[in-house]
Amino acid sequence: MCGFGGYFGAGVAPAEAEPLLRRMGSAVAHRGPDESGVAVFADAGLCHTRLSIVGLADGQQPMSSENGRLSIAFNGEIFNYVELREALRARGRVFRTSSDTEVILHLYDEKGPDCLADLNGDFAFAVWDAPRRRMFLARDRMGVRPLFYTTVRDTLFFASEAKALLQVPGVEAEMDPVALDQIFTLWAPIAPRTPFKGIHELEPANMMIVEEGKRTVRPFWSLSFPDLGAPSRHTDENAAAEELHALLSDATRLRMRADVPVGSYLSGGLDSSIISALAAGMTPEVLRTFSVTFDSDEHDESAFQEEMAAALGTMHSTVECRDDDIATVFPEVVRFTERPILRTAPAPLFKLSALVREKGLKVVLTGEGADEVFAGYDLFKEARVRRFCARQPGSRIRPHLFRKLYPYLPGLKQQSAEYLAAFFGAGADSPDDPLFSHNPRFRATGAAKLFFSADLRETLAGYNAAEELAVRLPPEFGRWHPLHQAQYLESRFLLPGYILSSQGDRMAMAHGIEGRFPFLDHRLVEFAATLPPEMKLKRLVEKHILREATKDLLPETILRRTKQPYRAPDSQSFRGVGEKDYVREAMSPEKLAAGGLFNPASVSKLFAKSRQQPLTGFRDNAAFVGILSSQLWLETFTGSRFRASKAA
Repeated sequence: MCGFGGYFGAGVAPAEAEPLLRRMGSAVAHRGPDESGVAVFADAGLCHTRLSIVGLADGQQPMSSENGRLSIAFNGEIFNYVELREALRARGRVFRTSSDTEVILHLYDEKGPDCLADLNGDFAFAVWDAPRRRMFLARDRMGVRPLFYTTVRDTLFFASEAKALLQVPGVEAEMDPVALDQIFTLWAPIAPRTPFKGIHELEPANMMIVEEGKRTVRPFWSLSFPDLGAPSRHTDENAAAEELHALLSDATRLRMRADVPVGSYLSGGLDSSIISALAAGMTPEVLRTFSVTFDSDEHDESAFQEEMAAALGTMHSTVECRDDDIATVFPEVVRFTERPILRTAPAPLFKLSALVREKGLKVVLTGEGADEVFAGYDLFKEARVRRFCARQPGSRIRPHLFRKLYPYLPGLKQQSAEYLAAFFGAGADSPDDPLFSHNPRFRATGAAKLFFSADLRETLAGYNAAEELAVRLPPEFGRWHPLHQAQYLESRFLLPGYILSSQGDRMAMAHGIEGRFPFLDHRLVEFAATLPPEMKLKRLVEKHILREATKDLLPETILRRTKQPYRAPDSQSFRGVGEKDYVREAMSPEKLAAGGLFNPASVSKLFAKSRQQPLTGFRDNAAFVGILSSQLWLETFTGSRFRASKAA
């Protein structure tokens, strides 16, 4: 795992090239604290900071082919590099290193951009093809590893994080108001848009080819599902479970490959427990596992973590996360996420990766992706109940099903059928709406925009983030089962835009830790997409087929445990002893007015309310965290106010 950057074009003077590349590399040095390097070519350059995991002695980058025709800067891992290297050797290829980086060079030399189809991995990389004067950029299928770019003086600049691009003369940080609206509606910007106006993100499963003055961006893979009603090849559940177990085991085996020890996150839930159980059976050493604990009973899962660690016999380490801890690290969290966020959930993961680094590890497996791939989120069940209620709009019985979805929200237990139907938006949307499954979330989140300033409202007049998302859906989307539509929305947008970014790559790499995600092996993702919906969400039991496939790995209490989503204390983290000077300053009328994004009077009322008692509603909590993180973003990256201009 690493950080990298570079450029292609005549806009960098030869004398400026190496100093610029070194500044870009230094900005992402946290991603690769072990080594660094630069390479300068005619009108092109690459920089790299290395976290050495595979090929420790000979994997330095930027790396060039033996004949010097190709050079690469690479962030990530190619998990099937051993098999690819043997196949290349059988075709006469000679290797000088033991790294997976050289495998990409040889594959590209043979196949050009088509080499991406052979790669099983999490990656973002740039290949400088000198004979063709071509810069080739690519990002992995699910969007695990980031890649950003911008253009200055007809020169393309690219990097693992926007921080590196801000080192380029002429690139200034300015908030994109549309991106902020998307965050306050969808939780994340819609790529290629980012919070930085003029800085773009290469979308997952996309490549960029720059040559002969032209820039071409196109996908090399796409997530797809069978048409509704099409015959399924999976008619035998037991056979499907066996196939799933074999695929998941192999995905985990590949992700255990490293020249350094590999640990595992263990949340106490089903997904991380499965991965930890598989990994424990594959390592000759005692598996190291890591967990976050909370002093809030509502958020803490330590009893399940301890039970699973004891069952597997792992060497287990925990980091306690109190409200004050979240407030302490939150400014750093925003600096590393490089975007406003609506929840504090990344903060405990920031502390967890620091613990992993402190214990001497560089690589951890996680259970991320299982909820998207096997329909584990409450949202999927909620959408099913909403559709069920829509078939009998006047029913006073059907809305009571909503209570079963959220056993960890005791406030719902005593509510009437009318309240439940209204709260969950039963009947509020047409079942034919492509965003039916997500509309309640978008409405609840979007309510926080009540606090936007008049200038920002005027700038965004007529813009609708949900409509833009709907326009981005593929033509075949309407032919899929409703569950598959909901899975696509989660997997294609929220997963790379928030889960793998703000909670994943950025929090781990802040401390030089590489997260690996067996559930996001593209073979497993493709297999799960072909499973009938009933095998994933059986009535209101989530991830049914995954439970069946792994029932011999886990204690019964973990296997049958109802999903509890990962959450952290939100606005309450900044109250009382957690109220830091930076919070009071950021939420002051003066700073709010200077920032220009929010209405000082409205925010002041919200802030005063939060100081009197904990905020309980989703809207107020999302608004508080979103406003605070936006203010911190402005302070960290711009130091100046929002400039109102018509949304583009």
